[in-house]
Amino acid sequence: MRARYIVPAFAAVGVLLLTGCVDNSTPTATTPADAASTIEADAAAVALLPEDIKSAGVLIVGTDAAYPPNEFKDQSGAPIGWGIELADGIAAKLGLTTEYQIASFDNIIPSITGGTVDIGESSFTDNLEREKQVDFVNYYNAGILWAAPTGSTVDPDNACGMTVAVQDNTVQDTDELPAKSAACVAAGLEKIEVLPYGSQDEATNAVILGKADALSADSPVTLYAISKTDGKLAPAGESFDTAPYGITVDKGSELTKAVQAALQSMVDDGSYGKILDAWGVTDGGIDTITINAASNG
Repeated sequence: MRARYIVPAFAAVGVLLLTGCVDNSTPTATTPADAASTIEADAAAVALLPEDIKSAGVLIVGTDAAYPPNEFKDQSGAPIGWGIELADGIAAKLGLTTEYQIASFDNIIPSITGGTVDIGESSFTDNLEREKQVDFVNYYNAGILWAAPTGSTVDPDNACGMTVAVQDNTVQDTDELPAKSAACVAAGLEKIEVLPYGSQDEATNAVILGKADALSADSPVTLYAISKTDGKLAPAGESFDTAPYGITVDKGSELTKAVQAALQSMVDDGSYGKILDAWGVTDGGIDTITINAASNG
C-alpha cells in the first residue's frame, strides 16, 4: 500500500457517496466476518503459534481501513474488505478471533515492532526497505494502475508537469512518483506534483474535483475506485510494476510461519479463492504462500 483537504460545499454530496459517511479515524474492534466463521482451524498451523497468542485466543490486527476494496469501513465503522476477510480467515485457521486496531498506515509497522499489534493487514507492498523492520507473509500480486477523467489523455510514462493524487505513504507516494518526477527533472522537464491524501476516497475525489490530473494506486484499488465514480474516471494505460502484498509480522517472530501455514491452508481448501472471487480480485491470486518475496525472489 502505498494532506487532507477541505471539501467545498458543492462537492460534499459526492464525497459522502464515496466515503459511505464513515469517520475513518475511529478505532474499532470486530470478530471474524461470516465468510471466516465457516473456516475451520488447521492443526498444523495452530501448532506453530507462539504460546502467548494461543493462550490469549486473539489475533490483534493493525489496518488503515482506508483503501477500498482491500481494507475500508462499513457504515458502523467496522473494517471490511477482501484483505480483512483474509485476516479473519487466518485467525480462524489459527483457532483465534480477530481484534482490529485501526491506525494511520505509517503507524502500523511501529505498532508491530513495539509489540502492541500482532500482524499488519493493510495492502503492504513487500520491499527490501520494509523487510529490514518486519517479515512479510506474501499472499497476493498487485500492479500499479492509474486513473484519470474519462476522455482525457494521460500516460503514466509521460506525466511530467501533471498533478497526481495518491494515498499517503503508499508505494505510489514513496517510490513510484518520486522516481518518475526525478526523471522528469533530470530530463529538463517539469516535475510531477504529488498530492498525498489520508484516504483513497480523498485521492479519488481530488481527480473528480479537478484538483489532480490523475491518481495512482494498486490495481484492485484503482479499479474499485473507478467503479464507484459513475463513469467519471477511467483507467489510464495498463497496470505495471507488479509486486507482492504481504501480511507484516515482527522480524524473526514464530508467528510468521503460523500465518504462512494458515494462509496456505486457505489456498488449499479453496476459502482463499472464494474471498478473492467474491470481491472481483482473483487476477492477483497466488497458489503458494511465501515469506519475504522481495529478498527471496
